[in-house]
Amino acid sequence: MDEQLQSIRPHAGQTSSEGQRAEETRGRILAAAEQCFARYGFEATGVAEICTTAGISKGALYHHFQSKQAIFVELYERWMRAFVDEMKALRDRADSVPRALMSMVRMIGVVFQTAAGRLPVFFEFLTKSAREPEIWKATTAPYRYFKDFFAEMIARGIAEGSLKQVNPERTAQILVSYGAGLVMQGVFDPQGGDWVRVGVEGLGMLLEPLVTEGI
Repeated sequence: MDEQLQSIRPHAGQTSSEGQRAEETRGRILAAAEQCFARYGFEATGVAEICTTAGISKGALYHHFQSKQAIFVELYERWMRAFVDEMKALRDRADSVPRALMSMVRMIGVVFQTAAGRLPVFFEFLTKSAREPEIWKATTAPYRYFKDFFAEMIARGIAEGSLKQVNPERTAQILVSYGAGLVMQGVFDPQGGDWVRVGVEGLGMLLEPLVTEGI
């Protein structure tokens, strides 16, 4: 996942101006694809619609992306990079691991706002890509990344004395499962509750037996 979250750079051998033009074209393709996916859904969007919206030829699209699936994977990875950067910033600003986790769960409202038109398309894409190993690996990479991310945080909390002795890996799996379930509830039933409040209260219940002092 770390490699997948690296900034996109010009291909070797390109001049800076060529790389800039190439990145501009990629950006147009990605913006057009995101617009089309949101409007029609992943399956119903064809390469022709993306090309028309971007104002490019199919040859230009295939010069930058091997397939419609590859376009979606890059859109997803770019979105996840921004999310990961914010999670890291919250982790680094907090004065303890439990407080960092509580700050993170309060992001759920922002996640719902930015993901409103994306997650349903992602779930559609996920069901279609299950039989394609490389695409499946790319789209499920965030689960593995965040499991390691939270395991490192739990280990840090134990070392700083804010958390009791627990298994970091198992605790991280529980946190990831909780977060994923919360997001799915909010996406599929947005009016079903105050999901930020539910998220904060639920995480507080999970952390209560683990913390060495009040959050």
